Amino acid sequence: MDSSPDQPPVERMAQLHRRWQWLVLLVFSLLFAGALEIAALPAALLIGPMLAAILAGTNGATVRIPKPLFGSAQAVVGCLVAASISTDIFPVFYQEWPLFLGVVVATVAASSLLGWLISRWRILPGTTAVWGSSPGAATAMVLMAGAFGADQRLVAFMQYLRVIFVSMTAALIARMWVDTSGIEVPAIVWFPPIDPPAFAATIGIALVGGLLGKLWRLPSPFFLGTFIFGSIIHLGLNVPMQLPQWLLAVSYALIGWSIGLNFTRPILSHAARALPQIIGSIVALIAFCGGLAFLISHLLGIDPLTAYLATSPGGMDSVAIIAAAAQNVDISFVMALQSARFLVVLLIGPSVARLVARSVKP
Repeated sequence: MDSSPDQPPVERMAQLHRRWQWLVLLVFSLLFAGALEIAALPAALLIGPMLAAILAGTNGATVRIPKPLFGSAQAVVGCLVAASISTDIFPVFYQEWPLFLGVVVATVAASSLLGWLISRWRILPGTTAVWGSSPGAATAMVLMAGAFGADQRLVAFMQYLRVIFVSMTAALIARMWVDTSGIEVPAIVWFPPIDPPAFAATIGIALVGGLLGKLWRLPSPFFLGTFIFGSIIHLGLNVPMQLPQWLLAVSYALIGWSIGLNFTRPILSHAARALPQIIGSIVALIAFCGGLAFLISHLLGIDPLTAYLATSPGGMDSVAIIAAAAQNVDISFVMALQSARFLVVLLIGPSVARLVARSVKP
């Protein structure tokens, strides 16, 4: 077959042997993830590989992630989410539950309305906009969206774009209250010493949770099954889990590649055309949550930065880092509200998406 320079790039990429396609994908993933890490952008280990996979997928790559590996990566993320829920949030939630419930319901309602409008105006198809607009739990929403018929690629595009916007905005707002210039971000320990009981518990929870998810016929069974089973074991029995950075990096890369390799040029073009509306919805949600923070701060006397970080719509890990860097922030309040919204979104996200799907049908 002719491989002249005039040949379309899609055909040139498809001609590469699978081994070379994987090598190209790996190299570009490392480059993109490294650049995002240097820029201190959130979720670099997931977004970098996803960008590399989008580049490969839209240029004719034929390699795909085997389903067992994708399922294993989902189970690891399920363990991560389960391990991130601490019993420390429950006393804070108990004391402030009316406030927490009101803020969570208002935020979820606002994001659902934005998603409904984007779907109603046919900017994005079906329930994609609803899943993409869900505040918080970005990776979880992407994993579950495909199981409920939404376009997982566009959901990922919306979710991770929002994570970047929200995290950067939170960092800028925090800088108005506290000088973080002298604070060093701890170095990533890629290969920490393995704690055999905790690591074995993590692997066991992932295996059993994934099997239970399939047995219970849950949507996104490997993620949800592991999350539910892991939460019960972690909180109920106080079983510690260990998720070394290398394992998370591999899992994030597998998820990013699985999503990105399914992008096509028409899908990418559609996402680019919808970019102004998507950014508009993100800015609107950030502004709405900022308004909630203003009300909480003035009506209840809560520190403005604490209120803003607590209501910030997503990027929970980035918000935790920013909150820890600020001396006067009530970290327990911030993480309790963020965790409460995270759990509510996980629980009611599918029901809201189905409701919106029925309402936008012609």
